[in-house]
Amino acid sequence: MKKLMFVFGFVLAVLFTASAQKYAIIDTRYILDKMPEYAAAQKQLDAVAAGWQKDIDTKQSDLDRMYKAYEAEQVMLSDDLKKKRQDQLFLKEKELRELQRQRFGFEGDLFKKRQELVKPVQDKVYNTVQKMATQRGYDFVLDKSEGITVIFADPKLDKSDDVLKELGIK
Repeated sequence: MKKLMFVFGFVLAVLFTASAQKYAIIDTRYILDKMPEYAAAQKQLDAVAAGWQKDIDTKQSDLDRMYKAYEAEQVMLSDDLKKKRQDQLFLKEKELRELQRQRFGFEGDLFKKRQELVKPVQDKVYNTVQKMATQRGYDFVLDKSEGITVIFADPKLDKSDDVLKELGIK
């Protein structure tokens, strides 16, 4: 009987604690897509990335031409010239891979450019959410756009439009 009372008290305490917490759910992807400054930053980022990709594609085409020329002339070259051309091809390929890594790799130029252009907009949203959560007394604010999987959420808990209003976006 004592165990039953303890379990009942524990369940009651958990229910009481859980009901006292306030939750809100937002969709940062939805919010960011509605922000003109995010769209402008994303457009600028895409343009920069496209320019870098075009440069890399040009270098790849040059490398492919060099490979084809080497394969066509290979039978007529001496061993020393073969070795020299192979070294040139290897060096050119290594430079191309390094450029790809530098531009698009982990913490590469694209990552840094994204930090420069998009992060201020994301920080603006984060600060607004934090301010709104504090003002309205939310214990938790979950983001349903990425990372956390929300299988079901009552639409009245979705405060994405409220965040947009706080940001001054209709």
